[in-house]
Amino acid sequence: MKRQPPTLQLSGRAYLMVAIAIFGAANAITRKLTEIGEQNLIAGRNPISFCNVLFVGNLCALILMAVLHQKQWRMPILRQINPRQWLTLTVLAVLTAAVVPTLIFTALSLTAVNNVILIGQIDTPLVLALSVLLLGERVNGWVVGGALLAFVGVALTVLLPSPNEEVMMTMGMGIDIGLGAFLTLLAAVFKAVSNLISKVSLAQIPLGIFNVYRMLVGTITFFFATIILFDPSHFMDVASPFLWQWMLLYSAIIIVGGQFAWFTGLKLSTASEISLATAFTPIAGVLAAYLVLGEAPTAAQYIGGAVILIGIALNQVGVQRLNATVPEQQPTPQEMEEAIAFKGV
Repeated sequence: MKRQPPTLQLSGRAYLMVAIAIFGAANAITRKLTEIGEQNLIAGRNPISFCNVLFVGNLCALILMAVLHQKQWRMPILRQINPRQWLTLTVLAVLTAAVVPTLIFTALSLTAVNNVILIGQIDTPLVLALSVLLLGERVNGWVVGGALLAFVGVALTVLLPSPNEEVMMTMGMGIDIGLGAFLTLLAAVFKAVSNLISKVSLAQIPLGIFNVYRMLVGTITFFFATIILFDPSHFMDVASPFLWQWMLLYSAIIIVGGQFAWFTGLKLSTASEISLATAFTPIAGVLAAYLVLGEAPTAAQYIGGAVILIGIALNQVGVQRLNATVPEQQPTPQEMEEAIAFKGV
């Protein structure tokens, strides 16, 4: 494969790192917005509740993606997608644009942002394990060792005593785990399964159709599920000017700025550069939690986070060695899009 000029390589890395910094801050900014809402109640209600942030954020993302990918939504292209692929797209849309964000947003209301960031890293070893077992994907000892260490790091973050969890659950063998940590783990499992399904069944679907349809179905599903399972009053303040002024800022930074930098970086970077950039996501997230919220890591998060970072480093060594022995394969558009665990919506 022809190498890009050095100037383009540097530019691609720069765009990727800007995107990682923005996406890494998404959890902290989401929590900060809800805190601002708590200080500006409307009739005793928080106008920037997690439900409103997710619903309005999804609407903003849907509008943005529809504009960016409008050229792909043409009948000749849509006719090439068979009914089975539409069904798979629908299932993935419900999981990745409704269920997973809801679990993450709920976890953010129950536990420290750093817990959500670090525990969410378990999706990487989960995807690797599923890819090896079900798809026969080629790995080496470095990659396997890195995945195992990342898993151990997440386990330490979850199981070591922490003062941040307000609600505890008792699992098998008398193990206590915080509800926020459990919801984050559940979100990671759903995301890993979705990633595998996407890799197997939807590699040929244009990214624009994949994203717009996913966001459309996810937004509709979340809206009606909230009304049916909970109460329509959850959306009473969805038209509040106060909510929208903050969501427009949120959308401009997280959705518009982050997506623009990410997609631009993807076009100018190799698969190895993308993989290396995503490895910095937990670091960016923890720094953002401290700078935006003043949330310093606990002892459990320091220990678990350090083990996770060592695992990520080993994984990068393994990826580089694999690329040195076999031609580097560019990931599918869906795989590149799903490389970041949480992008704000």
